[in-house]
Amino acid sequence: MEYLPWIIIGALIVWLLAANLRVVPQSEAYVIEFLGKYKTTWEAGIHLKIPLLERIAKRVTLKEQVLDAPPQPVITKDNVTMQIDAVVYFRVFNPMLFTYGAINPINALDNLNATTLRNVVGELELDETLTSRDAINSKMALILDDATDPWGIKVIRVELKNIIPPKGIQESMEKQMKAEREKRETLLLAEAHKEADIKEAEGHKLAVVLEAEGERDARIARAEGEARAVYLAKKAEADGLRELMAAGVDDAVLRLKQFEAMQKIADGRAAKIIIPTDMVDMVKKSVTFAETASLGGAVTEPEEHVEPAPESGCFDKTKEPGDYAGNNYDAIRRATDGKLGK
Repeated sequence: MEYLPWIIIGALIVWLLAANLRVVPQSEAYVIEFLGKYKTTWEAGIHLKIPLLERIAKRVTLKEQVLDAPPQPVITKDNVTMQIDAVVYFRVFNPMLFTYGAINPINALDNLNATTLRNVVGELELDETLTSRDAINSKMALILDDATDPWGIKVIRVELKNIIPPKGIQESMEKQMKAEREKRETLLLAEAHKEADIKEAEGHKLAVVLEAEGERDARIARAEGEARAVYLAKKAEADGLRELMAAGVDDAVLRLKQFEAMQKIADGRAAKIIIPTDMVDMVKKSVTFAETASLGGAVTEPEEHVEPAPESGCFDKTKEPGDYAGNNYDAIRRATDGKLGK
């Protein structure tokens, strides 16, 4: 029994220690007061509170928080009333200021957000408000961050959640957007037709150019072919003349060739042909040619049997060359053939 008081005292001490031992979770902070005055801030870990002298004034979370304010009416610079709601992302960076800076810091931040939104949007017109979300967000975040520093709050960012213009404005905007879409559609169609016409014209131009180039190349090829043919014909003729000259052909052979050419001309369908006067003279002089060729014995009297050529310079096709008995054509031809070895 003599140890009973000490056992009671020991149990009381253990109970006091267990009752005043505190574990602070991660991302939280405890604001501690000593006799009603701020003493310290407990971070995450194990802490022992002095019984009856110290107390936990406030448990503060250090995590990022979201303040989603309800939509509120905002008037723009051009007197258009819209419903806008903004979302504020913040966190507590100083638990002591958050505890003692304002009675209700979250409510204060909500009201400050509403007034700041009205001030910022009130400086803009309707079109600027609808197209300047980023500028509004940045400006509001800067203003709210500066204003909430005494409360231990750090405003990270502000986002405009909804911008709802009046119904009449919405209908006007829909009509405007519809007109813009129709305008863009018309412009795109016109541009497409323009490009199609340009492509078609370019294709037609290219086809005409190619056709002209093809015709030009064809003409050049035909001209080259004709020139080549003429060249080969003249070359063959020159080669024939050189062979004749090499064989010792004299003027009598050439005159015989003229007779043969006249014979080929007479093979046509025409009843009469016109020949040059020198051909007629050649026929008249054939007797002299026969005498110089030592063929006088086979030639008859030229003056008596030479049939005069018509004054018009024409031969009658119905007669053969042998019918002209007075010109000794056959004798001359036989003599020439013999000379050429035919």
